[in-house]
Amino acid sequence: MSIERASAVLLGVSSLPSPYGIGTLGKAAYDFVDFLAAGGQKYWQMLPVGPISYGDSPYQSFSAFAGNPYYIDPDMLIADGLLTQAEADAPFWGADPRRVDYGAVYEARFDLLEKAFDRGWDRDRAAVAAFEAENAAWLADYALFMALKRHFSMGPWTDWPDADIRLRKPDAVAHWKKELDRDVRFFTYLQYLFQKQWDALKAYAGEKGIGLIGDLPIYVAMDSADVWANPANFQLDEKNVPLAVAGVPPDAFTADGQLWGNPLYNWKRMAQDGFSWWEARMRSTLERFDVARLDHFRGLESYWAVPYGDPTAATGRWEPGPGAPFVTMLKDKFPGRSIIAEDLGFITPEVQALLDLSGFPGMKILQFAFDHRDPSDYLPHRYGENCICYTGTHDNTTLRGWLAEADPADLAVAKAYLGLSRREGYDWGILRGGMGSPARLFVAQMQDYLGLGSEARMNVPGDPVGNWQWRMLPGEATPALARRMRNLTVLFGR
Repeated sequence: MSIERASAVLLGVSSLPSPYGIGTLGKAAYDFVDFLAAGGQKYWQMLPVGPISYGDSPYQSFSAFAGNPYYIDPDMLIADGLLTQAEADAPFWGADPRRVDYGAVYEARFDLLEKAFDRGWDRDRAAVAAFEAENAAWLADYALFMALKRHFSMGPWTDWPDADIRLRKPDAVAHWKKELDRDVRFFTYLQYLFQKQWDALKAYAGEKGIGLIGDLPIYVAMDSADVWANPANFQLDEKNVPLAVAGVPPDAFTADGQLWGNPLYNWKRMAQDGFSWWEARMRSTLERFDVARLDHFRGLESYWAVPYGDPTAATGRWEPGPGAPFVTMLKDKFPGRSIIAEDLGFITPEVQALLDLSGFPGMKILQFAFDHRDPSDYLPHRYGENCICYTGTHDNTTLRGWLAEADPADLAVAKAYLGLSRREGYDWGILRGGMGSPARLFVAQMQDYLGLGSEARMNVPGDPVGNWQWRMLPGEATPALARRMRNLTVLFGR
């Protein structure tokens, strides 16, 4: 499937309205698919959908393969006879429907899902066994990992008091599988329920002509089943302590750079088996989604390595990434599949050459286009077709927020370039500019279509609190808004 001229809306599943504290794969997701179809859109771009860990970030997940149990819809479990309405309504899910209260969701969700497990495990045993067989490469490790985390008070695996299970010694693995059998089955069943609901939603979206775009973070969390189960794939010492961690170097915006802290891949080791773990990860993503957005593409050419324990990223250095052999593997293993390269950041000629080799479309950000000091490559008339134009990503503020915060001289450039007017609305003028660009795909955050300000921003990079919380309210995705969106897509052939 290749991307033809089209448009998309960026909205994380967590941001859907629901009475259960966080967006789910239930009715609101189906309603949003209907809204996108009515609005002339062809794609729904999501944030990563894995189980979240540190900081509630979807980019710090317990697994690169699993689905987030929070997204399992209670109403669908009620319809399936696994819960009662009273049970779903009883917990406190948070006081503000505009924001996710992750603490409340964490406290209540798993207790509720245990009730579904108690009623459904025996009934669904044959279907679960088939699901386990299909996902044997990762599911057993993930379920045991989560059972161990629960047993050890959700602490990171590097702090578990049993050194043998930290290092996955066979006797310890056998002991804990038996000791924690019920919880292993519980976390297995949650993945079965997630996949069952996901498959139904994806099929419905396909029937409505809506493709799903998924986000594949380049790095995984240290506290993940991926690192615990496959330590040889990462730059760790004999005790599984990182030798160096990920980040980005200092720049004009951050004097110390950004210290992400993720473990770095042992690319030489991965290359020896043809990057099989990465092949499995991409295959899983492209089974779940129609299109994959590959995060931090520049890190495939060279990546910033920071010595473990250093307080900032300033002490890091560039190290060679997997480069052409890795990109060639993706092209050979997934011919004809659509992969977007997130090519933002410090792009050298070598990175550009790797992008050219891949043939993947890169990204253009409209909020970065209107620098009065220097004409930007993000100005739409400079685009080729093989790119994806975004108003902004989850790491940017909304268009209304940008308009309120932009340098007046930059705003003057935008007004002149796009012919912005108060009658149309400056934000809608920018949306029009993106729709009309040569880019193969145009993507806008849902907050931009709703005309929301910086209070609706999804993430502020480097800020450890208050992120990933914004939610759409019931009734905001109106038929009138869909008609206005469709008018733009028809006007610009999307």
